[in-house]
Amino acid sequence: MTSGPSVRDNVAWVKERIAAACAHHGRDPASVRLVAVTKKIPLPLVVEGCRCGLRDLGENRIPDALDRIPALPPLLAAAGLDPDLVRWHFIGHLQRNKAAKASGRFALLHGVDSLDLAERLGRRAHAEGRSERILLEVNISGEGQKNGFAPGIALETVAAAAGIPGLEILGLMGMARYDAPEPELHASFALLRGLAEKARSATGLPLPELSMGMSGDFEAAIAEGATLVRIGTALFGPRTSG
Repeated sequence: MTSGPSVRDNVAWVKERIAAACAHHGRDPASVRLVAVTKKIPLPLVVEGCRCGLRDLGENRIPDALDRIPALPPLLAAAGLDPDLVRWHFIGHLQRNKAAKASGRFALLHGVDSLDLAERLGRRAHAEGRSERILLEVNISGEGQKNGFAPGIALETVAAAAGIPGLEILGLMGMARYDAPEPELHASFALLRGLAEKARSATGLPLPELSMGMSGDFEAAIAEGATLVRIGTALFGPRTSG
């Protein structure tokens, strides 16, 4: 984690690539938000990333996230940064029995992959007089080990979730097949974009967010309309554990 390019260099490089991809496809770079995946990354490196402009941080395990969320603000303050600087995203598979622990703790839950989970989140949020901001996950790669709704039921799922009190559905999330060739990446991401467009027409919801694209494929995702890209390795280097 200490050799090679610095976090500052990596952040600048990723932001340049995002801007270039947006320019190539006629998009405003401000329309794409970088979610820095901080799984297993030492908090001093996360603070360094925040110095370099990272504002949206993503974790994919609830126990780790609940430890790190309260631990970061004092470190930011000690570094002369606003302790309320960052927005935390949950980007992993959220198990139903972890819904209560996740509820109300994140700016956005990316991977809501069942109506039962959506109902649990909505019920708790509604009882507390607030809204839980979520994305519905679609299995756009067709892989059996991936989570998410099948594309064929995505529209009815969005419509059903839209009727759950306490939820604010902001859009869709999906993952392409790892190491897929470029044409397949574009097809997978275009599928998610098309589903979002149809869901907007069918429900009247704005659904502004498309969370798709990671370190190896975020430029293809931007080409197909991503508004949130989830990037870890390209920012912080390979993880040494977990």
